[in-house]
Parts: sequence; C-alpha cells; structure tokens
Amino acid sequence: MFDAGLSLTMADAPRALAEGLRALEAGETVFDLARVEALDSVAVALLLAWQRAARARGVEIKFHHLPPALGSLAELYGVTELLAVIPTAQHQLHERH
Repeated sequence: MFDAGLSLTMADAPRALAEGLRALEAGETVFDLARVEALDSVAVALLLAWQRAARARGVEIKFHHLPPALGSLAELYGVTELLAVIPTAQHQLHERH
C-alpha cells in the first residue's frame, strides 16, 4: 500500500507524483490517503495522473481513506466517478442516509 503522505498541494506535486509513479512501478495498487492533512486542487490532478499511469501499465489502482475535502473537490470538478475509491465504513454510513 502506498502512503500518499501528509500533503498534496502545488508545492508537493512533483515529489508526490514521482513517489506515486515509483509505487506503481513497484506493483502497488492501493493508494492510502489517510494521513493527508493539507491539500488543494492539485490533489485531484495527482489522483487522476496516478490513475492514468496505472491504466497505461494495464492495472487499476484504488484510493483508500479519501479525505472529505478531496472528495468534495472531486465532486466539484465532476470527476468523482473517474476515481476508484475504496469505501470506508463512515462513507458507507453517509451513503445510506
């Protein structure tokens, strides 16, 4: 499982993109976002870039523990359905109500 770290912002984009691509090359298919505390719209672009890179390799990746703010940004940009998110218990509870 690839740990995306604490921050997915414009300042972190080059590092985060490179680390995610290395994780894909190493065979990681689950990207854990549980520790992400700081993010901006670049985070959505990073998830999409990682996903494109995975598909180019013929694999599917899943995003685990999507922060609510990142989910909101993805929804705002209309790309929620493009992201393979592993539902958490909290997310499943929210979906029922």
